[in-house]
Amino acid sequence: MLVPDSLQELIVEGMKDRKAKNIAVLDLRNVKNAIADYFIVCSGTSDTQVDAITDSVEERVWKSTRQNPAHKEGKANREWILLDYVDIVAHVFKHDKRKYYALEDLWGDAIIHYVPDTDI
Repeated sequence: MLVPDSLQELIVEGMKDRKAKNIAVLDLRNVKNAIADYFIVCSGTSDTQVDAITDSVEERVWKSTRQNPAHKEGKANREWILLDYVDIVAHVFKHDKRKYYALEDLWGDAIIHYVPDTDI
C-alpha cells in the first residue's frame, strides 16, 4: 500500500520511530467530500509520547522533503495533534481520544490499511 520514499512512508516511519501504536492509513481518494487523499492515524500512550511522535514525523518529513506541515493543531494539549500536509493529514492521538473520536468509523467508506506494530 505504501509507496517507497513517499510522504506516506515518511510519516509512517516517523510514527514508528517513536513506537506509535495501531497505525492506520485511510485511503480517502474515492470518498465523496474527503478533505485529503489520505489520513494516517496512530496512537500514543501518553501526552509526552504523542508529542514525541509528532516531532519525529515532522523531522523525518523535513529531512527528506524540506516540507513543513501547511497547518498544525493540538500541539498545546497533546491529546490529538494534527499535521496537515495538504494531500495527507497525520493524526496523532492519545489512546483514549482516538477511541472517542473513532476516525476509522467516521470515514467508514475509506480503504484502511493497518501497519503492523513493531516491538524493537
